[in-house]
Amino acid sequence: MEKSPEIGREIITQSHKSNVLDFGAGKNVVFIHGSGPGVSAWANWRLVIPELKDEYRIIAPDMAGFGFTERKIDEVYNRDNWTNQLVEIMDEMGVEKAHFVGNSFGGAMALAMAIEHPERVEKIVLMGSVGVSFPISKGLDDVWGYEPSIENMRKLLDIFAYDRGLVNDELARLRYEASSRPGFQESFSSMFPAPRQRWVDALAFDDMQIKKLMHEALIIHGRDDLVIPLENSIRLNQLIDKSQLHVFGRCGHWTQIEKTKEFCELLRDFFG
Repeated sequence: MEKSPEIGREIITQSHKSNVLDFGAGKNVVFIHGSGPGVSAWANWRLVIPELKDEYRIIAPDMAGFGFTERKIDEVYNRDNWTNQLVEIMDEMGVEKAHFVGNSFGGAMALAMAIEHPERVEKIVLMGSVGVSFPISKGLDDVWGYEPSIENMRKLLDIFAYDRGLVNDELARLRYEASSRPGFQESFSSMFPAPRQRWVDALAFDDMQIKKLMHEALIIHGRDDLVIPLENSIRLNQLIDKSQLHVFGRCGHWTQIEKTKEFCELLRDFFG
């Protein structure tokens, strides 16, 4: 039977057996996915990987509780443990330093790496990012509160994408099936239980921590994002001294899917 493209290398560290996609050669770039139901590194970055793998070494882990990384019975899901997972993966793979690209939840993890392990990080890309506190949007509350059904997945996809042409019954079925694989919903529902404002705050850093960042940052947002407010990225741009902000009109929370070519061009220019 052909192996699913979602399954990469198994990287075994002290805390996890992590599923990690590892493509290409060149400068190391770690891609961190978002926190939608049924998400995996492949689901998030499947259009970006073919565009960039001939120029960079792409390392894209399934974060603990997501995708095909080992699920532990007594797993504690929090920013510290996820950050630790990333450091352990880099150590095990012999990666001293890397650029980091974080989508949404992954943006908070890219920020965490830059703030807590600055020597491991070159430049950071934050896309529709959490990492600052904000009043939780209805969109994010719906995403984190998802209960598996094709109908509910269809509603979520409508929240994620500005372009309704991207959202069809086939995609809804595939993402629903991904979200209802054994163990997936159990870990997902235990991660961000209501009331969910506290999980936004738990992933956030205070302004002074962000202001101290010396890294260059590229901040990307879809103007029409219903999950993470554009104001987040404007604020991050104001806080991070060496940052630039790029906003796409007619684009929702899925910049890397709705604007793949443009997104990859921005990364190429930024990484140099």
